[in-house]
Amino acid sequence: MSEPRRSVRDLLRVPAGGTGFDLGAIHPRTTPGLPRAGVVGTDPKAWARARVQEIGVELGRQQEMLFASAKVDPASGRRLLLVLQAMDAGGKDGTIRRVAGTMNPLGLQIRSFGRPTEKELSHHFLWRIRRALPTPGYVGVFNRSHYEDVLVPRVESLVPEHTWRARYDEINEFEQELADGGVTLLKVFLHISYDEQLERLRSRLDDPEKHWKYEPADVDTRARWADYQAAYAEALARCSTSGSPWFVVPANRKWYRDWAVASLLRETFAGMHLTYPAPRFDVDRERRRLLDMRPEPAEV
Repeated sequence: MSEPRRSVRDLLRVPAGGTGFDLGAIHPRTTPGLPRAGVVGTDPKAWARARVQEIGVELGRQQEMLFASAKVDPASGRRLLLVLQAMDAGGKDGTIRRVAGTMNPLGLQIRSFGRPTEKELSHHFLWRIRRALPTPGYVGVFNRSHYEDVLVPRVESLVPEHTWRARYDEINEFEQELADGGVTLLKVFLHISYDEQLERLRSRLDDPEKHWKYEPADVDTRARWADYQAAYAEALARCSTSGSPWFVVPANRKWYRDWAVASLLRETFAGMHLTYPAPRFDVDRERRRLLDMRPEPAEV
């Protein structure tokens, strides 16, 4: 099956350097990188969903190689961390369920970050993040992350401007530290529109089985939509580096979102150049031992 000529990473990457990026110019219903109509057929949604399952097989294989390499060489610290950020109802849970869910759950470590507790607030803002990092050999997924600390405090005026502005550099230094320690970061912003958020929030109110997902505070946050979009735009621009770029996934179309994130994961794994580790024993000798072994007679 034909693949897009340009990598999804190249198409969705936020430029490094903090300039030349306009979040508002990215339409949340577009589908960058999706193959031409002749490949996806008349039902791109069905094609994308089937492709996510196919990609999932490869993700599972890469995940296994990552685990195996860390088991043989735990000092390498190699692991992959997927960071998901979005406005409320942006699709973080759905992405985790449909994309990360294609991998072995035993090799996943998923953490969600809500409002900081009193204990967390008494520490540096990165304290709770460090404690949640995936174990070497695992794939970690953050549902929200340390980026909340340059979003909510800024919009809600919870700390002085000089405090949250200083965090951009702290985050960049932290992420470089992670990279030096063997962590491969994949940072994805799921970009939905104001109207799409309305439909998703309203669906939670219309369906009794989704009432548990609805938060009245989400409406208050929605009232600050423009402020949050500006905060996201600056965070993405300031913290998209050559070693740890941000990727913006247009997320109004859930089927495209899932395909794009799965493709980003596959390409990120490919860049890690994982292999199954060589055995530390003589395979032929162990095969002979196994086949030649006979059970000892039971004692009477």
